[in-house]
Formats: sequence, C-alpha cells, structure tokens
Amino acid sequence: MPNATHLAPAPETELSLPGWIYRDPEFFAVEMERVIRPAWQVVCHAGDLPRPGDWRTLDYLGESVIVVRGEDGEPRAFHNVCRHRASRLVAGGSGCARRLTCPYHAWTYALDGRLVGVPRKGDYPGLAPARLGLVPVELESWHGFLFVRLEGGGPSVAEMMAPFAHEVAPYRFADLRAIGRVTLRPRAVNWKNVADNYSDGLHIAVAHPGLTRLFGRGYRIEAEAHVDRMSGDLVERPSTQLSERAYQAFLPEAGHLPPALRRRWLYFKLWPNVAFDLYPDQVDFMQFLPVSPTETLIREISYALPDERREMKAARYLNWRINRQVNAEDTALVEGVQAGMASRSYAHGPLGESEVCLKRFAAKLRRLIPEANLHQPPPPGWSRG
Repeated sequence: MPNATHLAPAPETELSLPGWIYRDPEFFAVEMERVIRPAWQVVCHAGDLPRPGDWRTLDYLGESVIVVRGEDGEPRAFHNVCRHRASRLVAGGSGCARRLTCPYHAWTYALDGRLVGVPRKGDYPGLAPARLGLVPVELESWHGFLFVRLEGGGPSVAEMMAPFAHEVAPYRFADLRAIGRVTLRPRAVNWKNVADNYSDGLHIAVAHPGLTRLFGRGYRIEAEAHVDRMSGDLVERPSTQLSERAYQAFLPEAGHLPPALRRRWLYFKLWPNVAFDLYPDQVDFMQFLPVSPTETLIREISYALPDERREMKAARYLNWRINRQVNAEDTALVEGVQAGMASRSYAHGPLGESEVCLKRFAAKLRRLIPEANLHQPPPPGWSRG
C-alpha cells in the first residue's frame, strides 16, 4: 500500500476528509441517509408563488417535492406522488392548478393535500380518503424563502442563521423577486468537492485573479456551528479588467443597506449543501444536489429588489459576467481535485489553522459517519453491520 495510508494518527481537526469518501458508492448511500435527507433545501421564494394554485418542484435523491400555495394563501409542501399508484402528479419545475389531478387515473387532490376525487370510487370498498391525502414534507419559510427537508430533526433554518440574522436583515429578503430562471449545472464531481470549494478561502488569491482584483487581499472566512461566512469588500483601485472596472464604476448606492454593506460581497453556506451570495445589487441562491458519488447538480437562481435604474441593471449584468468567469475557474478546480481523489496515493491532507470552514465541515461529517475517520475504505458491506 502507498505510504500515504500509514500517516501517524493525528487529531481529526488537522486532517482533511479521506479521498475515498469522495468516490465510494457505499459511503455515498450512507451519506444521503444521514446527511442530505435531514438537510434543508431551498425550493423557491414565496414571491414565486403569487396566487393560490401556483407550485414549484424540487427533485433530488430520487424524490420529488412540490410546494404549492393553498386557497388560504399558505404554502405547503408534499411528496409529488399520487397515493393510488405512485405516479408523479405534476411534471416540470413550475405551474398553476386549481386541483392536483394525477395524469394516470385522475385521482384528485385539493391544494391542501386532501384527496377530493376518486373516479370509480365504488371499485374501492372501504376506501378512506381522509387517510390518503398527499404525504406532507416539512417546510420552513425563512425571510420569504421556502425550504424543505425530507427527514425531521435538527435546527431550523432560522436557528442555523441566527448568528448572522442582524447582517442579513437589511437585504429585505421578503421583498426580493426572481430576476432569472432556475439554472441547472451538472458537474462530474462529488458534492462535497463543490461544498469544500465554496468555503475554501485559500484558493481565492491563487485561482481567482478577478476576485483578487476586486477584493485585494481582504477576503475573510469564518465558521459557526451550522453556517460558513465568507466576504470581500470592493477595493477603490479600478480593476485592470473591463467588466470588473465597469462594475466598480456603475454599481449604484444600495440605499437599503448600511454603508458597510454597500460595497461588500457576502457569502453564506448552510450545512451541508445550500449557499447564497449577497451582493449590493442582487442575491443568488444555490445548492449542490448529489446525484452519484462522482456527479453533482448545481441548482441556482438570482433574486433582487425591484430597481429600474440603468446603473443597477448594468451592475447586475456585469455581476453575471464576472461570476461566469469565477464559475468556470471553480469548475476546473473541482474537476482537478475529483480526478486526484481517484488516486490510491491520496488518503488525506493537512488542514491549516486558517481553514476553519473545512475543519468544521469535516468534523461534522465524521460525527455523523464515523467511517469517515478511516484512511481507506472498510470492507464492502460495512454499512449493513
């Protein structure tokens, strides 16, 4: 075996997660049960459901969740599964319906999930419609954003974000409106690879020259119990790159923000796989949805406060151009790391004192799945032991 597998024991906070858990199918299956199913996932903003009957879906882990606004104005979440023969009730990402009618046999559900219509009802003696409503999914509305989780337990989104509630409040999340469509970006990497990269502060100066021109050397990171926070303040020195220099020049005053936030790019990642970027001009939400041990779907959408100023429209377009380049750089980085994770020569690496977010992430994962402490995978079938 390579020498890397014989590293002397060290405290878990000094070592990164082992390479095998970024590619192992059995670990992936355990991870989905213990980490992702109990995790909050953002579906949409309440403003995306302006009328009763408006619905949005989120598909992940083989599940489909529908969030629909009821006749009483309340949003609710259900499994997008008919109780008769398991057909999907709706297809696509969004729509509007007075009732949710199964396309297979026309079983029909009210917007609050009650079963209200069964064709040939006499064929089902003893049928109890009250027990055959849609299966609910836990939903939380946090500042207008609607989150769901497949398994209960653990803190709410509000509790997770409590350390930063004062900082988020001025952005007026409840008043935000979508300024684009949901974008899905597949990546041939493990989901943790994307999450690691999002919270990694050391690579900014190395691999993101544009962000370095915008922030100088002032990029900062910190880790709370359930949230990573990263930030950079725009420097006064004009960038040498056209889009960046134009963004610096055109970005208008965001009067709803305190002065300290009007030139700040602020990033949050909620454990384990939801992130949002707060800019003076807009807010971007995204999540890193696991597909397989080596596949991830990045789902994202942008929101902003209504603002018809030409300077603000220009700033939002330039923001997109800048971050399109950042995304391309990050894609190359995570693909390179994933390729390296396939090598048996790599077990894990040291984490520096400044890598607080990666340390916190690794520690949480090791507590939930102790096998993540092993340098090499255990014998097949370990998860059934």
